[in-house]
Amino acid sequence: MIDPRAAVAPQARLADDVSVGAFSIIGPDVEIGPGTSIGPHVVIAGVTRIGAGNRIFQFASIGDAPQDRKYKGEPTRLEIGDRNVFREFTTVNRGTTHDRGVTRIGSDNLFMAYTHVAHDCTIGNQVVMANCATLGGHVELGDWVIMAGLSAIHQFTKVGAHAFIANNAAVTRDVPPYVMAVGQPAAPHSINSEGLKRRGFTPGQIRTLRNAYRILYRSDLKLTDALGKLTELAKEHDEVQPLVEFIGTSTRSLVR
Repeated sequence: MIDPRAAVAPQARLADDVSVGAFSIIGPDVEIGPGTSIGPHVVIAGVTRIGAGNRIFQFASIGDAPQDRKYKGEPTRLEIGDRNVFREFTTVNRGTTHDRGVTRIGSDNLFMAYTHVAHDCTIGNQVVMANCATLGGHVELGDWVIMAGLSAIHQFTKVGAHAFIANNAAVTRDVPPYVMAVGQPAAPHSINSEGLKRRGFTPGQIRTLRNAYRILYRSDLKLTDALGKLTELAKEHDEVQPLVEFIGTSTRSLVR
């Protein structure tokens, strides 16, 4: 399953059915789970753990050193879950010692061509990053986030579950769950209702989330007052609770 023209370090740990294409390079501290396919001309470096059923296409760079001038070669990690797809020229950097020392990617994500995941990012499950979407360091993406083409997220920014980042958007503040963010700098546009429909949210739940959005963004309330109303709403509607919890953990302020 390993092309004879590939360079796989003897210390690397690959499951028996992992396939590796021609001219790919796999470093000594790499672990790759069963059913994973590595295309040609891929570089996987650093202390990198890749789970089962992943597909890594040609010219991707996975687990190499962070693009951080403060990084001095310390041992840091990249952890990747299962069934992810990394398309051509995707770059994923491992962590730095100036955070948790690890970049983490969940499962069932799609990274289209030329996407970039910087050091110390945390990405959930079922995320889609379209072509040329870019994450700065220390970014957190919740489950089911979609980043459209050429969008970018500033370092230390958080994006909640089911949010949608529009094409060419420049996100500099935290984007709450369910919210569609548009523009440069990105501003809230609406609830990501189409995405919620596709994921099985009922019409009633979507109406509730639209009401929550109006409370947060259209009621002219101060954030603390809006949060109080959302907290009350969440007592009867579980789908609002992630929004309440996200606001409580926001560190860069919310997109407004």
